Amino acid sequence: MSSHGISRQGVSRRSLLVSAAAFAAAGPLAGAAPALATSRAKTPKVLVIGLDGALLGRIKDADAPALKGLMSAGLTAPSSIYAQPLAPTSSGPGWSTLITGVWPDKHKVVNNEFTGHNLAAYPDFLTRIEAAKPSLRTYAVASWNPITDIIFSAKVDARVSTPAAEYDAGTTARAVAEITSGNPDAVFVQLDDIDHAGHNSGAASQAYLDAIHGADARVGQIVDAVRSRPAYGTEDWLIMITADHGHTDPGGHGGSSRPERQTFMIATGGTVTPGSVRHDVRMPDIAASALAHLGIAIDPAWGLDGRPVQQPAPDAFDALRDRLAGPVDESGIGAGVLGFTHTPPAGWSIDNSRMGSGGITEWRGWSFTTDEFWTKAERDQRRELNIRARNVFAVADGDEWSDKSFAGSFDSTLVSPAYDVTGGARATLAYTTYYRHEAPQKGEVLVSYDEGAPVTVKTYTADTPSRVENLTLQVPAGARTARVRFRYTGGNNWYWVIDGVALTAS
Repeated sequence: MSSHGISRQGVSRRSLLVSAAAFAAAGPLAGAAPALATSRAKTPKVLVIGLDGALLGRIKDADAPALKGLMSAGLTAPSSIYAQPLAPTSSGPGWSTLITGVWPDKHKVVNNEFTGHNLAAYPDFLTRIEAAKPSLRTYAVASWNPITDIIFSAKVDARVSTPAAEYDAGTTARAVAEITSGNPDAVFVQLDDIDHAGHNSGAASQAYLDAIHGADARVGQIVDAVRSRPAYGTEDWLIMITADHGHTDPGGHGGSSRPERQTFMIATGGTVTPGSVRHDVRMPDIAASALAHLGIAIDPAWGLDGRPVQQPAPDAFDALRDRLAGPVDESGIGAGVLGFTHTPPAGWSIDNSRMGSGGITEWRGWSFTTDEFWTKAERDQRRELNIRARNVFAVADGDEWSDKSFAGSFDSTLVSPAYDVTGGARATLAYTTYYRHEAPQKGEVLVSYDEGAPVTVKTYTADTPSRVENLTLQVPAGARTARVRFRYTGGNNWYWVIDGVALTAS
């Protein structure tokens, strides 16, 4: 847990309302890559503010005019993180994920001691900025010193660890001074007081709301410093607010509960629809979005998990979000949580002709669901490790299905639309997958051409961590279409997740 052992300092109660109109003109958080190019007449700059242990829901409950002004002016994207055995919901893994743009299975920060980390292979986004554009000035300041001592490398122009006696007041003053008097291009600021209030009093307390109010005033001071720059009219600021983890109502984090796994992105930029909400944003997107805004091309060789928020990639399954229903047989999810449907998106189908009868309704055959709904079905069975799926995804869950009287076995096939292909050429089948195995369960990926017999191209019979698969297909001569099938067979075993399916010419 990130109880950092630093006392809280007094915070000004000044409420600073950030003008939505002002931020609507502040600079690009574009809806697509071409919009980035059109805004380059202004100098792009990035500000990331991290609020340790902050819960988005409690920000909404608090007296937080600056943060709510930013939300009104742009994007609010609630998100979730992992749990053990990948990593605890603590600060070391959380900040490393946000700052490097990769999940803990890559950066290897799995505690607050940073033992065995792999940050040299997956450096922070400011270090990547320095490598790509060394003329840009990079600056990081934090109240929790490991961020600037360990996560950000020595290649960053300025790394400032605030003395314990100064805490968030000192961090804020340093950030304001840098933005006001310097000429930074990318700034990272971490404030810690909300996390301390969570540990001392719990997220359900008035003290936690008061800490949010205090942090909000500091955010307002930093944002005011941006808006007061003499060159502000010629600058193009992307501002992102985020958190490394959440907190329980009684206080604390590190576990797998929904509140502990909560994070978010609040972002402002010129082309974001004021008050917009998205559910496809994940923690590593902070780093990727900062790089994209500064015009730094993301090299696939870097292995980033983040995707620039400026470049959304709509997924067919995500279109189902407004059609999701509440629980039927599942008793632990909560009546107000909407999160499953068996009705596929346009062009997709589900073949349940060999599916057993009975079982838990929500999971009878392939289902479309969300992280919140699926992980609440049963905690601590590694559903929390489905880190690379986004928004709505497909799942075949024989384990949950068999929790109610059933007959037969789990045998369901998810069938894609017919994709156009070129006969005699190669194509790439890409999809995000997460597969947990117990014999005699099996996952099969099959492809058919021109509605011919399906042929198996991939089989899963062992645990496969969350990852993006890229399968090269040799299209038969003369073929014009290809259809993909994901068949899951088993019983009282585990599960298989599929998301982001695409078939393109190689």
